[in-house]
Amino acid sequence: MDQPFYASTAYNPASIPDQPPSVERSWIKRFAKVRLPWGNTQDVAPERIFCDPTPSSLRFWETVEKERLEQKAQGTYVPPLFEGMDLHQKYDHEYFRYALLSNRSHFWMILLGGGRFLFFFLLIISLITYLLVITASDDPWQELTYELIPIASTAVGVPLFCWALGSLVIRYFPRLWFKPSRGPLWEFNRRTGLVTVFDYDNNGEYKKNGTIGEITAPFYEFDAYIATSPDRQGLPMNVLYLAHRYRDIIINFGYLVAPDRSPQLPCALWDFFQNFMDTSRPLPDLPCYEQYRHLDPVTAEHDRRTGRDPRYWIDMDDETFKGKVKDMLRRIDAIDTMSRFNLMVRHVHYTD
Repeated sequence: MDQPFYASTAYNPASIPDQPPSVERSWIKRFAKVRLPWGNTQDVAPERIFCDPTPSSLRFWETVEKERLEQKAQGTYVPPLFEGMDLHQKYDHEYFRYALLSNRSHFWMILLGGGRFLFFFLLIISLITYLLVITASDDPWQELTYELIPIASTAVGVPLFCWALGSLVIRYFPRLWFKPSRGPLWEFNRRTGLVTVFDYDNNGEYKKNGTIGEITAPFYEFDAYIATSPDRQGLPMNVLYLAHRYRDIIINFGYLVAPDRSPQLPCALWDFFQNFMDTSRPLPDLPCYEQYRHLDPVTAEHDRRTGRDPRYWIDMDDETFKGKVKDMLRRIDAIDTMSRFNLMVRHVHYTD
């Protein structure tokens, strides 16, 4: 007898079990955090997820794959550098598994990006300072220029060197800078309905033998929160957290979607995860899932019933896709999360 595709623990809003009262959080965990309601989601996704990949990149990789198969058939295929390397992340009809690159990779990317930013920033500051000094001073501008050039050169020279070095290494020495991390950070599994956080302490087991611990719990046992904290300018920035209701399990999504000044973006990310995990509905209709839709039973049946074009995204022209992005941003801006009823209160008594 064939096993059902979805596990008995798969998330379905119509079959959430009643659960114990939530564990009261300390005041520090409640500070500057707003709990988001469950249910009544909208079909939204942050631009970071909606545009990765774009239709044009889908077409590009489709062409690459066709050429690869042709070259393999002809016996002329030469694997590119890093082909088959495990980056510890997976995005398909079952998994949303997230991982970062290693600290070494981030060092070189920060050297390039940070050096480039500081170069232009300090260059502009230097030019403004130079104009203010020669305007306010009675000394000849030639003499002031001669005195200020060494100072300005030092100020912009260091970030320029960092930019150039980072660019050189990333462009011409990929083996030096590109390296996956030791493993994933967290995972959402649509098929099982479970959320997993990967533990790199694991009571010392990782240091001893490289064993990565897994802390797993049902999706419905988590609550989403928006945490607000000031940036360097003192402006409030919002980021989405997921916290387990009964254990000390917390996922910070700041690496996936950067903190934003408005709460709408974290709200859209929360809706996206609920929609992805909800097996009573099809996968979110996004470019990244188009090649997997036929593999998910609920999604495949939905597409068959509605007559959805299986190449809806991949054949979309760039101008049409730009319109889709603008429409998505408008829907995110108008999201109604904060006014929704929290459907989870039917199954859980919140103590705070």
